[in-house]
Amino acid sequence: MSYLRPSLVLLILLTLITGIAYPLLTTGLAKLMFSHQASGSLVMLGDEVVGSSLLGQNFTQPGYFAGRPSVTADMPYNPMASGGSNLAISNPALDQAISERVKALHQANPTQTGPVPVDLVTASGSGLDPQISLEAAYYQAPRIATVRQMPLSEVKQLIDDNVQKATPNFFGESVVNVLNLNMALDAKSQVKVPANPMK
Repeated sequence: MSYLRPSLVLLILLTLITGIAYPLLTTGLAKLMFSHQASGSLVMLGDEVVGSSLLGQNFTQPGYFAGRPSVTADMPYNPMASGGSNLAISNPALDQAISERVKALHQANPTQTGPVPVDLVTASGSGLDPQISLEAAYYQAPRIATVRQMPLSEVKQLIDDNVQKATPNFFGESVVNVLNLNMALDAKSQVKVPANPMK
């Protein structure tokens, strides 16, 4: 019985420190020093939230740049079910899925005869990647230019204007955030794509 009181006091004290004081302190500091990131890195279009710069979206219309494939449960890019397919490279189902994606990309981008960039046919470990490589963006540029009736050089310039460089450079390759790129595309293009997924 003599051990019960100190144990309860310690339980209450640690609960107050680690369960209340520490979370409030870290949340307050985050809101103060990194307000945008602490709020979810939300992307706004006027007064409307259209997504987060940290989470990919399922762009399927031919007039938009597409991101990496997502195999999250129930639907692509489901943030409540983040995860990869967990298929081994020796699994025939993975080979079949990649083959189908390559075929679909060749059909959607008939002018591209070279190899398909790997990040357009393989899902990431999270299933929520918001970025694609520059190679993947340039691969889609001719299709975008045709659908949007824009010069190809203008579409490529949009890609270049939206590059996110790795900091420092040796930490990784430069990428493009697909949501930001598609928003820039909508702002620049005279041809509007129906059923805009961002609105």
